[in-house]
Amino acid sequence: MKIVIIGTGYVGLVTGACLADLGNEVICYDIDKKKIKQLQSSDAPIYEPGLKRILRNLNISKKANTAAAMRKNKVLELGSITFTSDPEEAIRNGKIIFITVGTPQQKDGNVDLSFVKSAARTIGKFLNGYAVIVNKSTVPVGTARLVKKIICGYHNKNFDVVSNPEFLKEGNAIKDFFNPERIIIGAESKKAKRIINNLYQPFSCPILNTSLETSEMIKYASNAFLATKISFINEIANVCEKVGADIKGVSQGMGMDSRIGESFLKAGLGYGGSCFPKDIKALHNIALSNNYRFKLLKAVIQVNNDQRKLLAKKVKKMLGGLKNKKICLWGLSFKPNTDDFRESAAIDLIKLFQKEGAAISAYDPKVNYEEFTNKNNFRNKINFHQDKYAAIKNRHALVIVTEWSEFKKADLGKIKKLLKKPVIIDGRNIYEIGKMRELGFRYLSVGR
Repeated sequence: MKIVIIGTGYVGLVTGACLADLGNEVICYDIDKKKIKQLQSSDAPIYEPGLKRILRNLNISKKANTAAAMRKNKVLELGSITFTSDPEEAIRNGKIIFITVGTPQQKDGNVDLSFVKSAARTIGKFLNGYAVIVNKSTVPVGTARLVKKIICGYHNKNFDVVSNPEFLKEGNAIKDFFNPERIIIGAESKKAKRIINNLYQPFSCPILNTSLETSEMIKYASNAFLATKISFINEIANVCEKVGADIKGVSQGMGMDSRIGESFLKAGLGYGGSCFPKDIKALHNIALSNNYRFKLLKAVIQVNNDQRKLLAKKVKKMLGGLKNKKICLWGLSFKPNTDDFRESAAIDLIKLFQKEGAAISAYDPKVNYEEFTNKNNFRNKINFHQDKYAAIKNRHALVIVTEWSEFKKADLGKIKKLLKKPVIIDGRNIYEIGKMRELGFRYLSVGR
C-alpha cells in the first residue's frame, strides 16, 4: 500500500519504518528539514532500540517512488521509505495518510491541536483522489470529526477519516508494533474500515472495530488506568515505609492475582514521558468541560507530583540539608531505553535540589545534555558527564532516577570509594537493601 506519515516523532517514525518493513511503500513528511536530511542519511534523530537497524535495511530515497521504479527495482518490493519536507510530494501519493504529529499540553491542561489542524489543512490542500486519513495521534474525543471538517473546507473530494490510536511504549516501540495486543479502528465508512483492516492483516491480534468517539476515548481511558495503577502502588509504598513492609513483596503478591496483573506495579518516582502526564490531565479536563468532576484522576495527578517531592525530602533529611551539598543524578530520561526526558522525574528533582542550594552533576547514557538544558529552565548550571563514575566523584550523595540496566550492574565498591559520603537514595529500588548495608552504604529506597 502507498502510505503517508505526517510527523516523524517517536510514533510517526516507528510507524513509518515498521510499515515499510512489512513491504509497504511509505512516505514520511515533516516540516523540519534538518530532521528530514538526517533521516535521508539513514540516521534516526531519536533513540529507539531496533529503529536504526530497520532503517538501514530499507531502501531510503529522497523522492517518492513511481510505479515504474517499483517494477524495475526488486529491492523496493521488500518495502521502501521516502523522507521529504515537500507536502505536495507526500500527500498526492498517499492512499492511507497517517497523522502522527505532536499533541502537547497547554498551560491550562487542555490539548494543543494546532499541529493536527495544520496537518489537516495540508492534506486538504494537496489531496489527490480518495484516501483514508488516519488519526494516530492521541487526541480528544471529536478530533476525527474536526479533521474531516477542516479537509472538507478545501474541496469535496471523496475521503474518509479513521481513528486508530497507537499503543507504543517508548524503549519498546518496535516490539510493540510487531506484537500488538490489540488494534483499535474507529470508522464510519465500510470502505475505510475494510482498507485499514487489510493494512493490519499481517497481525494476529484482536481488532476492535468501533465508532470514532469510542476509539478516541479508549486511548485516554487506557493510559489513565495505567497511571492510576502507578499512583496507587506509590501510595501503598509510602504506607509500607510507615509500617515496615516491603513494597517489592507486596507488588509481587498483588501481581499474582490475575484480576490485577503484575504490570505497572513498580513503586518509584511516578510516571513521566510524553503520554501519561498530558493524557491524564487532558482526560481530567475533558471531564470538567463536560460538567463532570473526575475525582480519582485528580488524586492520581496529585500523588504523582508528590512522589518526587517525597524523594527530595529523603535526600534532604539524609544529608542534613541541601545547601552547598553536591548531588549526582543517574538517569535523566523518564524511563530506560529512550532518550526522551519529557516530564522526567529528574527535571523536578533538579529544580527542587537547586532551589535548596545544592550543586548538581548528572549522567545519562542516551539523553542529549544540550537539549535537556535548553528545554528546561534550571537555576544553575548542571555538570554533565560522559562517564557515570566521573559524575559521582566527591559527591555527597548519588540519586538513582532512571533504572538503566548499566546502573544495576554498576561496581558498588567503586561507587563507595568515589563518593564523598557513601549515601545512595534509590528512586527505582534497583539495589538490594541487605547487600547495601553489608557494603556500608547509607541507603534509602521507595517503600522498603
